[in-house]
Amino acid sequence: MTKHARVKFACYTANSSMAIVSHLSPVLFLTFREIYGISYSLLGLLVVINFTTQLLIDLLFSFFSHKFNIPKVVKAMPMLTFTGLLVYAIWPVLMPSTAYVGLAIGTVIFSASSGFNEVLISPIIAALPSDEPDREMSKLHSVYAWGLVGVVIFSTLFLFIFGKQNWVYLVLLLMIEPLISYFAFFGAEIPEMETPEKISGALSFFKNGTVWLFVFAIFLGGASECTMSQWSSSYLEKALSIPKVWGDVFGVALFGLTLALGRTTYAKFGKNIKNVLFLGSVGAAVCYLVAAVSMSPIIALIACALTGFCTSMLWPGSLVAATDAIPNSGVFIFAIMAAGGDLGGSLGPQLVGLVTDAVIGSPKSLSLMESLGLTAEQLGMKVGLFAGMFFPLLAILVFGYIKFRKNKKCSG
Repeated sequence: MTKHARVKFACYTANSSMAIVSHLSPVLFLTFREIYGISYSLLGLLVVINFTTQLLIDLLFSFFSHKFNIPKVVKAMPMLTFTGLLVYAIWPVLMPSTAYVGLAIGTVIFSASSGFNEVLISPIIAALPSDEPDREMSKLHSVYAWGLVGVVIFSTLFLFIFGKQNWVYLVLLLMIEPLISYFAFFGAEIPEMETPEKISGALSFFKNGTVWLFVFAIFLGGASECTMSQWSSSYLEKALSIPKVWGDVFGVALFGLTLALGRTTYAKFGKNIKNVLFLGSVGAAVCYLVAAVSMSPIIALIACALTGFCTSMLWPGSLVAATDAIPNSGVFIFAIMAAGGDLGGSLGPQLVGLVTDAVIGSPKSLSLMESLGLTAEQLGMKVGLFAGMFFPLLAILVFGYIKFRKNKKCSG
């Protein structure tokens, strides 16, 4: 294996580990609700904790990347992931009365690793010699999507076969992946990456309106992707009465599969990323609408799954477009863009949780429930997912502006 191939493999395993920690909690949402009585709002808060922690790491790196020994941080990330998953699994077993505290602490630890991963893995790939750097970026992010497919299918089948009460053993098995990542990075040669020499160097980029435009773009892309990926499992089971095993395998896993296919397809044949971003946001808005209002489980399931394909390039594509529009920004642009994406990935799912709980607890929804023949939980989840459509709708405007604006570059 060549030195570049080894680094790529290590980066791929790191992204696969990030797929595990980003989607493990949503797969276990209803398990935690049934075993520990955790509310939907608190379940949604786990997602907020995940992305907020990543956001803080992103912002830290935006300003202080020149203070870090990047190769050492990269090689330490997998063990941080391993430690977070260990706390996440063991605490609820040892102290079930404070199970949520353990879940939250474990989430903070492995989310910190994910934050470093987001900031550093993409620029590592970008720093490697390549004739098609945008396709290499898409390939990297497709690994994340394939990891999502794997963790959802494996987790769902594990819980179906061994029962929800054995969820802790599932987490312990998934801890093997960050160990693989650790040994893959061990001895790998991390390429040098450009960082601002001091804080003022980073601050100069914030004066660019183009920077904020692309940060807002990836915010909407992250919200559009993560809202559906985080809530589709619970939505399909509770709102549409689809058994969890089928809702996960044919809903969430299909979401991940179409997400992976979209990124893999662009990695092989993609071009004109601005058109892809605009059309993807249009398709995502349509999918959200159909999934939320359809009373047919099959149609809603298909809409949830196709959202993955439509949102597949909104995050990596925003990175590609941003690095093209803002050259010579090094690690900074990846850090600040990751912050924008994580903020969207945090607020989007939390909005759905808050709206769902609000509708469930509102006496005003009683007449609407009766007219539609829905339970309070079913109506709440439908309205919650409908609220999630706000993000791809706004993305249409932003990516439309990026598509039709003059193609100018700025250097900060």
